[in-house]
Amino acid sequence: MPPKSQKAEIPIIGMTCTNCALTIERSLKRKVPGLISANVNFATERASVEFDPKLADLKVIADVVERAGYKAVLPSEKDAEQKAREKEIRRERIAFWVGVGFTVPLFVLSMSRDFGLVGAWAHQPWVNWLFLALALPVQFFTGLGFYIGGFKSLRNRSANMDVLVAMGSSVAFFYSLAVIVVPLIAPGISIGEHVYFETAAMIITLIKLGKMLEVMAKGRTSAAIRKLMDLAPKIAHVIDADGNEKDVPADQVRRGDVVIVKPGEAIPVDGKVITGISSVNESMLTGESIPVDKKEGDEIFGATVNQQGLLKVKATGVGQKTALAQIVRLVRQAQGSKAPIQRLADRVSGVFVPVIIGIAVLTFALWWGLGGEFVPAMLRMVAVLVIACPCALGLATPTAIMVGTGKGAQMGILFKSSEALETAHKLDTVMFDKTGTITEGKPVLTDWLPLDNGDEGLVLAASAERGSEHPIAKAVVEGAKGKGAKLKEPRDFKAVSGFGVTATVNGKDVRVGKPDWFKLNKGIKGKVDELASQGKTVMVVEVDGKVAGLLAVADEEKPSSHEAVASLKFLGLVPVMLTGDNERAAKAIAQKVGIDRVIAGVLPEKKEFYIKQYQKDGRRAAMVGDGINDAPALARADVGIAIGTGTDIAMEASDVTLVGGDLAGVARAIKLSKATMRTIRENLFWAFAYNTALVPLAAGVFAAVGLLPGFILHPMLAAGAMAFSSVTVVLNSLRLSRKRI
Repeated sequence: MPPKSQKAEIPIIGMTCTNCALTIERSLKRKVPGLISANVNFATERASVEFDPKLADLKVIADVVERAGYKAVLPSEKDAEQKAREKEIRRERIAFWVGVGFTVPLFVLSMSRDFGLVGAWAHQPWVNWLFLALALPVQFFTGLGFYIGGFKSLRNRSANMDVLVAMGSSVAFFYSLAVIVVPLIAPGISIGEHVYFETAAMIITLIKLGKMLEVMAKGRTSAAIRKLMDLAPKIAHVIDADGNEKDVPADQVRRGDVVIVKPGEAIPVDGKVITGISSVNESMLTGESIPVDKKEGDEIFGATVNQQGLLKVKATGVGQKTALAQIVRLVRQAQGSKAPIQRLADRVSGVFVPVIIGIAVLTFALWWGLGGEFVPAMLRMVAVLVIACPCALGLATPTAIMVGTGKGAQMGILFKSSEALETAHKLDTVMFDKTGTITEGKPVLTDWLPLDNGDEGLVLAASAERGSEHPIAKAVVEGAKGKGAKLKEPRDFKAVSGFGVTATVNGKDVRVGKPDWFKLNKGIKGKVDELASQGKTVMVVEVDGKVAGLLAVADEEKPSSHEAVASLKFLGLVPVMLTGDNERAAKAIAQKVGIDRVIAGVLPEKKEFYIKQYQKDGRRAAMVGDGINDAPALARADVGIAIGTGTDIAMEASDVTLVGGDLAGVARAIKLSKATMRTIRENLFWAFAYNTALVPLAAGVFAAVGLLPGFILHPMLAAGAMAFSSVTVVLNSLRLSRKRI
């Protein structure tokens, strides 16, 4: 892949089935120079493209889409996509209600005549002309989109749903037209007496109804993204150059601006707290409901909610650079990608329509040739054409992916692609980095063991360590403060590389450092070994040449780590710790969180090697990490899972990001993958079963073999069944959004 390729998500207007998406894909791949990849998703109505900006741009891509017969919405004007979709929905709604207005009286009059519910006047020749007048607006106004779509599809050397609907309704309409026109043109010639204008009108109107319900239901599948976007506040309180507070649109805030966030308000930008103390509800980002305390210097994120104090914030991320915008981008990217399981449906859809047209023509020829009756043969052909539209098949996978990725985003789990969402349910091994993943990633003071001078030794040691920038020194200082110690200013501070520090505190000579730096008796050595066996870093405190106590520092495990590991074991997965830390420290932490397999002392480049070894043994391995050194292993794993509190490089190399850093998200991601794949399989089963069962029924196979003698599936029922099948698949996908994970 070229290093400077450009990616874009382009909304597409005018698709009616999965074959439309395949047509656009083929056109893009044939006609856009420098195109690297193109995925067109019928359910999301978006094209995900990657291209070389030196050879093409968005305008070139949009022109190719337009020539294929569809509309690409470029982000040239604000809310362009919203306006285009609203216009399309209005047009579809008008067409549908015009269809209803003419179809209902046509259907009522026609059925009343067929069942003898009206007088002899209904059999007068002029009544058929009335039926024609009622059917014309339905056929060529409500149904105009099917003719246009079918023509565009055939022009691009493919066949979509519109071709089937246009053919099916046209056969019924033009046969009926011939019934009333031919006797006028050629008196004495009759091709039948009964007209089927109501059949043609009902086919078009019912399928329009199904498409409208489908659009409404598809709109709900993308609700997760809209909810995320709606969380962002529209107004920000900005401090201007004169120090005055003024309200401006949030999208006009610039990096470096100072923003006031009052209690109860949503935060308009990503930034750092300059002044103030508060609790912030970050559940919309992390999925965790417990508020997070914020103080000066802490990072906060746009769309999270300030609950208590007044905060003054310096903007560091605005517009498309906020965490929320990145989440929306990742979710859209995942929804626009294609899961491997969808390839089967795409292959079937690509040849489905031509095959169905062939079956319909064969059905007509056999029933007319063998039975000798034109009308029953025609009705069966129309039923086959109408009932076999491949909409349900095309919607089966992408709608479930949309709901699954959207639900994941609400839980603080971001899938980069639908392939990652599909692969996660196949995992059998989860490999964890230790520091910053299972543990907090920063050392804390865990033990103070006084041997002389009581707690004064802790005060003196922490005071001496105030002169050091080492993480362990900071842990000692913070730990002593947490125990209420009042620290002194050190004098004559000196850091001895590789050993520790010395200083004069309150007139006393203090030395703090590694046990190897001191002469220790057997009893103290025993205490050092005992603390070290627990995976802790031990330091000796000496005051005026006499050992005053022992300090122990450790990187503590996260509160959620034990529960997260237990959840994975319950799901049947094997957790493994893969860390560069020493074996004793690694095993101590692993024992605490319930991990039985530990691979310690691993250099960064070797982590990828161990992932490959597990894969060679036939295992599906995930890697969970947070640091730059984890990036190669994250990229190598079947599914790389990055902790959202870690580095940007780790998140870029991963397939899944846990926004809040909670390890419980690993098990949740796998559960969500299992639930999504179960939904996709259900959808595909019903889509295939529907066509497998109903196409033979419509073709009259059961009637031919004597199981349903004389039965003809009326095209109106076929149209209703086709519309119902698409809506059923979408509604089944929506069930996933209510599932507890």
